[in-house]
Amino acid sequence: MKVTSQALALLSVILLNTSSAFTSVHHHRASTSSSSLKVTNDLFVEMTSETGAAAAAGTANTHSSVETYYGDTLKESADLLTNACCTAARPAPQIAQAISNIHPDVIKKYYGCGFCVPDEVEGMTILDLGCGAGRDVYIASQLVGEKGRVIGVDMTAEQLKVAKETQAYHADKFGFDNVEFHEGLIEKLDDIDSLTDGSVDIIISNCVINLCPDKEAVLKSCHRLLKPGGELYFSDVYASRRVPQELREDEVLWGECLSGALYWNDFQNLAKQCGFKDPRLVEDAPITIENKKVQDKIEEMGHKNLEFYSATYRLFQLDCLEPHCEDYGQAVIYKGTIPRFESGWSLDDHHFMEKGKVFPVCGNTYNMLKETRFEKHFDFVGDWSTHYGIFDGCGTSMPFKSSIDGVSTKGGGGGGGACC
Repeated sequence: MKVTSQALALLSVILLNTSSAFTSVHHHRASTSSSSLKVTNDLFVEMTSETGAAAAAGTANTHSSVETYYGDTLKESADLLTNACCTAARPAPQIAQAISNIHPDVIKKYYGCGFCVPDEVEGMTILDLGCGAGRDVYIASQLVGEKGRVIGVDMTAEQLKVAKETQAYHADKFGFDNVEFHEGLIEKLDDIDSLTDGSVDIIISNCVINLCPDKEAVLKSCHRLLKPGGELYFSDVYASRRVPQELREDEVLWGECLSGALYWNDFQNLAKQCGFKDPRLVEDAPITIENKKVQDKIEEMGHKNLEFYSATYRLFQLDCLEPHCEDYGQAVIYKGTIPRFESGWSLDDHHFMEKGKVFPVCGNTYNMLKETRFEKHFDFVGDWSTHYGIFDGCGTSMPFKSSIDGVSTKGGGGGGGACC
């Protein structure tokens, strides 16, 4: 696909506006607790060390540039230069059916990297961060039903215009209107009056958080807005290592959602720091940079082995979770009662539970099922009286299965075996 002169011009603006808004990331970190926390935060809050007006101006310029790229430069999904913001996996039947009911103008303005509406959402309140033209909002609208509610937030007026202009069409198509849209930054959800602490069951987001200068603010707001037992279920872009500064400043990589990608382990540490103690990977797929000029540039800079992944995570708002998977001799038995999953159901990429089969789990998985909306679908075995140590096989290697063989896990049924 050719890069248009308009796209390059606007992306050059992105480069100029954002290059000063990011700091290089050093590989070695201080080990003392107080200084380590401060330095570690620098990995997550990708803003200049400047304070006050200068820092605010840099962040504002970043937001303005992203808004221009997604509001004006990209007219439809086909204008993208890489597959970072493309969903290649085939949707599940109920998602495909929901998509078929959505207005074509909304579909062609979709720039996501996954299907980020989880199971068992009927009657729930869902918040979509970076909702764009509203595709995922209107998918969720159908799944939560008339008694549910879906709230979309986006910074791009052009995208929201499409979402709002088709709202009446979708209300007529679905037989009810349960959605609302707000223009704003997902780093500043406090500015939206209708969003109060503990008011949301599920938060979704589709390839948007990587574009935010302050990812920590986003995750902290999510934790605050979720009800106890609620979850953040989202797809985004991650890197196999920290993205070098010279690549972070590349206009095409930035505009295509790659330069802002977090190193996967930095993301997991950030999530834990923000209160999500045990991030769970649901599915992942490798991202190819389908632009020879960009790929050649990466290799010429000596970063051939830098890899990007599209991945879906679920982060539960549960204070009872532990930092690691601990073994208490517990197990669960799936009843086969989640709609469309009568034979078995996947919590994440390594917890596929067959109906009626005793499935050993760590304490965290036990609580993710017992202290959430999924409780009624399981029988629970064991208690907390005896601790048997770390759950066997709980490790810290790169979690993406697609990094091993290059094969996407998206659209699959999850892995087998026990916890972690």
